Amino acid sequence: MARTRKGRDVHGILLLDKPTDISSNKALQRVKHLFQAKKAGHTGSLDNLASGLLPICFGEATKIAGFLLGADKQYQTVFTLGTTTTTGDAEGDVISTYSTDNITQDQIDKVIQQFTGDIEQIPPMYSALKHQGQALYKLARQGKIVERQSRNLTIFSITQHDFTDNYLSLTVHCSKGTYIRTLAEDMGNTLGCGAHVSLLRRLSVSHYNQMIGFETLETYAQQSVETLDAQLIPMEDALPHLPTVTLVGDYIHYVRQGQAVQIAHAPTEGWVKLFAQYADETRQFIGIGTILEDGRIAPKRLLANS
Repeated sequence: MARTRKGRDVHGILLLDKPTDISSNKALQRVKHLFQAKKAGHTGSLDNLASGLLPICFGEATKIAGFLLGADKQYQTVFTLGTTTTTGDAEGDVISTYSTDNITQDQIDKVIQQFTGDIEQIPPMYSALKHQGQALYKLARQGKIVERQSRNLTIFSITQHDFTDNYLSLTVHCSKGTYIRTLAEDMGNTLGCGAHVSLLRRLSVSHYNQMIGFETLETYAQQSVETLDAQLIPMEDALPHLPTVTLVGDYIHYVRQGQAVQIAHAPTEGWVKLFAQYADETRQFIGIGTILEDGRIAPKRLLANS
């Protein structure tokens, strides 16, 4: 017998400002409880040390969460030069310390340039990636180190804001899969002094850079459910890069039945947003489709409530 989920049917995306000293999962559970939602998930973890934008997808919006997970991101960070830690950030134990007296601005400029563009990065042991079904950070806590494959990623830009004493303040715009802790360690190693992350805040995910904190959400929750739900953004808003295909008449029925359809003047490849246009002129987002080799549009992720 299937287990019935308790809570409300809530659909949409919340742009949460996650505070520090709380895990992404605990933040998710707190938000889910606040909304009394049946189903919710976040789109990529932030470390306990980190604050900032953590998109939470409710209900049917979880079907498009992968597009936010794979989006570009921007971070504000401070690297502490001259000290390495077990975790690559301030939560870890100090491994070694080095003098930073001879580090010059010219050296920093060169390192920033070296790590801007397409680079390779080895994921840290203290990460949620899994090895043989077990999270790497759990193995790391047991003192175990396993081999990790390097990943190709892109650092679109690194902007320096300050370099005082041994603190290097930066804004990093990067592709999915980038570990800022690893970037700090790699840049520190190249400088010859080591480094770790002492501050990290996510400023943006995709085109989103506005966010709302728990205190404000709790105030809205005390006012009314409608006021709280008004803070959610439509799930289709998370897909600005996808072209739109509008379905009418029988095509709506065919697509909802899982059938591919031929639509005039549709894109020739890739993912598309699917909208249903009804006779009464109402318009509704119903899911995501993909273009087949023969030019037909095949539904891939349809919304159950459409």
